[in-house]
Amino acid sequence: MDERLDRRRHLSIETMRSNVLLRLPPAVRRSLAKMGRDLSAARRRRRLTQVMMAERIGVAAATYLRMERGDPTVSMAAYAMAYFVLGFGTPLADIVDASRDDIGLLLDGERLPKRVRRPRTRPTSY
Repeated sequence: MDERLDRRRHLSIETMRSNVLLRLPPAVRRSLAKMGRDLSAARRRRRLTQVMMAERIGVAAATYLRMERGDPTVSMAAYAMAYFVLGFGTPLADIVDASRDDIGLLLDGERLPKRVRRPRTRPTSY
């Protein structure tokens, strides 16, 4: 019974993953490819091999190779660790920084109430 459930769960994850991959816009694919090229260049500037990077990140060498190719199925944690190992700190933390979300801040401003009223107080019963 557990085996069937695991198989179904695995199939649903695979379906979800393939749907995401099919829907990736070309601009996103290009940015991932650029990220991989930049990762490769940063590694080579530091005179590190792909195997050395994989060991330091804690992933298989094949996974690291996929990262340099911009494979969208590699986890964000692996990319975050690669940046950390290369000395970039934690740049993923700043990608969707709420304080730099101009559209979100504009939308919040539009939703502000015109005026604020004091809440009604209910009479207390004795």
